[in-house]
Amino acid sequence: MLTFLLWLLLFVFCWPLALLALLLYPIVWLILLPFRLIGVAVEGVFEFLRALVFLPARVLGGKPGRA
Repeated sequence: MLTFLLWLLLFVFCWPLALLALLLYPIVWLILLPFRLIGVAVEGVFEFLRALVFLPARVLGGKPGRA
């Protein structure tokens, strides 16, 4: 709700900037999308490596640590 009120305030006081932001937001989102996908892939690789490192402890009956 606060975000909506801030948008209304921006629209009233500086409507060209508000319209520009509304038009550019989807374009910026599309440009940043590949970086998000790379981030998800890198996070998956790190989780896999973490699972490999902790595998011997889990096989020997260790309790899972807190993440």
